[in-house]
Amino acid sequence: MPELPSAVLDRPLPETPDLHGAFPRLSDGQIQSLQRFGERRPTVRGEVLFHEGEHIEQFFVVLSGQVVVLLDADVAPKVIRVHGPGRFLGELSLLTGQVSLVTAMVNVPGEVLAVGIDRLRALVLEDAELGDLILRAFLMRRSLLISEGSGVRIIGSRFSPDSHRLRAFCARNRLPYKFLDIDQDSAADAVLQQFGVPTRDLPVVAVPGGRLLRNPSNAELAAQMGLHAPQAKSQLCDVVVVGAGPAGLAAAVYGASEGLDTVVLDAVASGGQAAASSRIENYLGFPAGISGGELAERAAIQAAKFGARITVPGEAVALTLDSGHYRLRLDGVTSLSTRTVVLATGARYRKLDVPRLEEFELTSVYYAATRFEALECGTDPVAVVGGGNSAGQAAVFLAQQVPQVWLLIRHDDLGKDMSRYLVDQVEANPRITVRRHTEVRELLGASTLEALVVEDNRTGQRTTLAVRALFVFIGATPCTSWLAGSVHLDEKGYVLTGDRAAQGDGDGGPLFLETSRRGVFAVGDVRSGSVKRVASAVGEGAMAVRLLSERLA
Repeated sequence: MPELPSAVLDRPLPETPDLHGAFPRLSDGQIQSLQRFGERRPTVRGEVLFHEGEHIEQFFVVLSGQVVVLLDADVAPKVIRVHGPGRFLGELSLLTGQVSLVTAMVNVPGEVLAVGIDRLRALVLEDAELGDLILRAFLMRRSLLISEGSGVRIIGSRFSPDSHRLRAFCARNRLPYKFLDIDQDSAADAVLQQFGVPTRDLPVVAVPGGRLLRNPSNAELAAQMGLHAPQAKSQLCDVVVVGAGPAGLAAAVYGASEGLDTVVLDAVASGGQAAASSRIENYLGFPAGISGGELAERAAIQAAKFGARITVPGEAVALTLDSGHYRLRLDGVTSLSTRTVVLATGARYRKLDVPRLEEFELTSVYYAATRFEALECGTDPVAVVGGGNSAGQAAVFLAQQVPQVWLLIRHDDLGKDMSRYLVDQVEANPRITVRRHTEVRELLGASTLEALVVEDNRTGQRTTLAVRALFVFIGATPCTSWLAGSVHLDEKGYVLTGDRAAQGDGDGGPLFLETSRRGVFAVGDVRSGSVKRVASAVGEGAMAVRLLSERLA
């Protein structure tokens, strides 16, 4: 590791202020509680407590002295945080098992309290107040790293599909990253020259610890960042949950908390469609609202706390019955055997039937509205297509950044499919213009979107709207193509459950959320007749565990 400037290690530095609860100071009583689970040890100047790119094995509390937190410790060390007595180190990766994004080095010698990760989890279960304090701090620290562009470096062209894929994967999994665009950022050329990488190998990803990946797959990037990769299990699982949206995560939390051997699979990231919502304001218990990403992150940590194993990316491609148990095939060689299955694969947003859509999907057409997409838009005008809650939430969120948001709906009643609170916010926002009876007919532009041609579906009159991004929320189709022939589906492809599912095996009829296969349950958006709301999905996930426990019994 390069030496830090002597001025950094020769004198105490001003402590980082406690930003929004990200850097709280533990009380004497809380430190005493932690001491029962850990050991005190002296520190020396320059000692590295943990290093970026490696798994953190211990939770550290600074008892005396001072510790600095560094970015790019192996290349050009930069101090981003300073912690003194009473502060604790680490961020969300410590709880999720991901590799560390930062390095912690002793600046002023003193003493630390070191607590093993397993013991920390036990204490969190025992002391809810201390557990909440640590979790809130870790969540906020991850948010700060994301906003600062720390962590992964992705170098490529914004017009490259693989660059977009890698950036979207990081954003969906809340992995902090910074994108260096070779078309606009001179620093990108310097990095490429430093590593001797030709442009034909782009995009490349520099991960914490200094390793460079050349156009990696999502699975390869996930493995480097410490996300759990799918692995075949020789023993039989109690339940495999397919899909890590709100319904699947609820099933994981309740299943694992009941002592069931629980595995969760998701092809992209935890959170499902809910994670694409910038803010959910009508979910019980969060009067100020909560972003879909944070809700998913909290649920995933909660599931892992009880012992559930979440594997991302892990896409199920087939479900078969084998010797009285179910086998889920993930790829050509990986499979899992399980007593029961919870299908929570959700649905994918529908696409507009307009020319050149696929071309612009690489650069300017989006099916989610999170901070990632908002940063892509800059301050250019955008259009949102759809009249439901997802479209309304996207319009309100985007209007915080861009000066003009066009909300396009096919009918004339904004309240037909949108909650009243959202209708009020949309209509009161001077940056949002609602165009009723409007449909998109053409996408205009060279390499990126420059304008839309829209049509009044009553008069046929066409108008051109100058926008640089298009957000589409026009309903969804179920993710069930891999289930054809395995369970009974309705005419739209959603999974039939309960009385509507013809039981294909076993004695007696199906339970409420049970499919045509005994012991296979469907919950959330993928289930035929479900209520498409986050709270409903969470309730179904919890209910499925109660029902599958009956089958296991």
